[in-house]
Amino acid sequence: MRDEATPVVLLLDEPGLTLHGKAQADLLRFFKEKLAPHHQIVYSTHSPFMVPADDLASVRIVEDKVEMKGQRRMPLGTKVREDVLTRDPDTLFPLQGALGYEISQSLFVGEHTLMVEGPGDILYIQALSDALKRRGRLGLDSRWTLCPAGGIDKIRPFVAMFAGNALHVAVLSDQAQGDKRKVEEMKRSEVLKAGHFFTMADFLGRPEADIEDVFEPGLYATILNSTYSLADATLLDVKRLADANKGTARLVRQAEAAFAVMPETVAGFDHFTPAGWLIRNPKTLDGKSALVTATLDRAQTIFDTYNKLLSPDMAGG
Repeated sequence: MRDEATPVVLLLDEPGLTLHGKAQADLLRFFKEKLAPHHQIVYSTHSPFMVPADDLASVRIVEDKVEMKGQRRMPLGTKVREDVLTRDPDTLFPLQGALGYEISQSLFVGEHTLMVEGPGDILYIQALSDALKRRGRLGLDSRWTLCPAGGIDKIRPFVAMFAGNALHVAVLSDQAQGDKRKVEEMKRSEVLKAGHFFTMADFLGRPEADIEDVFEPGLYATILNSTYSLADATLLDVKRLADANKGTARLVRQAEAAFAVMPETVAGFDHFTPAGWLIRNPKTLDGKSALVTATLDRAQTIFDTYNKLLSPDMAGG
């Protein structure tokens, strides 16, 4: 049909009705690449997969309009409208679904995606990587796109959702007590390439660890003191952190316990705020103390591991 000398108008009613989502996307691509250059295509759909999210100018909303006169519903007929983004939620549902799917396929992900626990992890990794680069060392390869997963339980569905995009995905996860089975299952799972899933516990040789444990305890205490303006009776050090929670070596759990008994004048502890302070105060990692050196050496080992997962022609500063 596409080779006919005489253009035609194709009127199609729900052409993707019997097709699954991926096949509907293939049908849309066929319309655009093979038919549209030669013919006019008009079709109806209720499916978000048949809405061209990259060509909303061609979309029209079709509504059955009704006017209420007292208790009576007066049909006004079917209306076709161009203002596709200003109608009622029910009518907009297929369009919203198409836009949501399009956004989800690109939000926070890149060709090489490194999944971490949360936004605080991203800031810590960025601060450590930048500090290494300022010393002329290799930080995390800039081609890695850092993406917050929100926890180990969300990693598998996240990776599965983007599997069709042929992305290169690796994971750096925290590990707490009770996560061992989940970690082992993820490492065996075919959803990730072998050797692409690591936890902080792997790098530190502990049963459990968080991104905060890449820091020497004394350096982490300094970051906390500066972040929350702690002094005198509230000042934290290695011993006070350890004494706050003697049941774990995880710095973040020790900090939570220490802040739980702080005066009410001290702001509550959270994972993100110290990371935010560090990214705004990069000189903290420019010192030559043993604490800073040990921290950066530990970070270097982690970054080297992930950089090696990139093909040789892709690796770089």
